[in-house]
Amino acid sequence: MNMAERAVPARVMVAERLAAEAGFEKSCIPEVGRLLSLTAAAKPHGVIAESGTGSGVGTAWLHSGLGTGARLVTVERDAELARRAAGVFADDKRVDVLTGDWRLLEEHAPFDVFFCDGGGKRDDPQRVVELLAPGGLLVLDDFTPSPYWPPRFGGEVDELRLFYLTHPALEATEVLTTPASSAIVASRRLQGLEGDPG
Repeated sequence: MNMAERAVPARVMVAERLAAEAGFEKSCIPEVGRLLSLTAAAKPHGVIAESGTGSGVGTAWLHSGLGTGARLVTVERDAELARRAAGVFADDKRVDVLTGDWRLLEEHAPFDVFFCDGGGKRDDPQRVVELLAPGGLLVLDDFTPSPYWPPRFGGEVDELRLFYLTHPALEATEVLTTPASSAIVASRRLQGLEGDPG
């Protein structure tokens, strides 16, 4: 049985149907979704966050690994998408779907898992790192694999990817999610943001 044949959680299928109905085409792919489920499961009492809810597909994958003592907060700037996603989780008090700018997440930080798929990833990457709890896990997807170091995209050094992969507060790596896409997975060092992490 390959990854594509493994069972897809029911809420993921509901959120995927809502995305299709809304014409939303940027939902989390299953390969990333399984990674999200794993990261949420690794923090069974944690605060799990997501920037860029969409119709709730990534949220549903995070939810599939959510511990009974954990809570999940996600934000979407498109009010209609946020409303649809909120309906998928209306029966679970551990989940909050916020409508608005990604910075609404700040009042819920620090995060034990942060899937930064929307605002923050590109426009304020330093703040994204600061929102992680010590030992917190960060997942960033939608990168194009590069065989070079430093990583390149479009013929130039990918400064955004380099920022996360070399940040002194993070232990980070890039993993293939499909032959044509990759994700960065990072953990915030326990020593914090300043100085020598060693």
